[in-house]
Amino acid sequence: MLDFIEFSFLDILDIVLVAILLYYVYKLLKGTVAINIVIGIALIFVIWQITQALKMEMLSGILGYLLSGGVIALIIVFQQEIRKFLLMIGTTNFSNKKSFLNQLKFLSSEIGSEIDTDKILKACNNMAKTKTGALIVIERTNSLDFLINNGDSMNAQINEVILESIFFKNSPLHDGATIIRDNYIVATRVVLPISDSTKIPARFGLRHRSAIGVSEKTDAVCLLVSEETGEISYIKDGEFVLYKNQEDLSEKLKKDLA
Repeated sequence: MLDFIEFSFLDILDIVLVAILLYYVYKLLKGTVAINIVIGIALIFVIWQITQALKMEMLSGILGYLLSGGVIALIIVFQQEIRKFLLMIGTTNFSNKKSFLNQLKFLSSEIGSEIDTDKILKACNNMAKTKTGALIVIERTNSLDFLINNGDSMNAQINEVILESIFFKNSPLHDGATIIRDNYIVATRVVLPISDSTKIPARFGLRHRSAIGVSEKTDAVCLLVSEETGEISYIKDGEFVLYKNQEDLSEKLKKDLA
């Protein structure tokens, strides 16, 4: 019945690659406002295809011009996401098998071990009580190797005592950020890119600007303890994530790292 349909290996490969690309885009944009824009564009595209099939020339033409003229607008709207994607591709080390697999985390959420967020939050709470400044960056799908290389390498499983000792004010490791990957502390004293956003209130210092900067350029999430107020901030996608209490913060963090 469907003999008129020609289906080759290249067609299957084409479908698989498109599916992987779409899934990757979804993982990159999940949890951001941009995902709603993508869904809207996809709906417009589907309607455009339907109008073409039904030979509704006027509506089809309008939608066609809308889609073709929207490329520049999309680049502007998705500049942060495009930057993250290009940064991930540019920092991939294909000669290192482990690093390469980290770039392909979007294909499986089980590549790395589950991160013990309870220990991280317990350390943050303890440091908040003593107003010990801290900046913890947790890697997600975008590799942070380009940042790890400018810090001090470490390979220690997450432990609240170790985290507290790193950020102890007399510790030689307390300056800069600590990076966590797959339930391991992999680097300390890391220098992060500083955000140049004018929307950041002047009362926020270098730690906050650094946390916002790295979360603008990658999909990493950051936990920050202020040494002035002892307040714990959660930063994702270049913005502060509001939370009601510690339980709410724990739930948001676990959901983002799932």
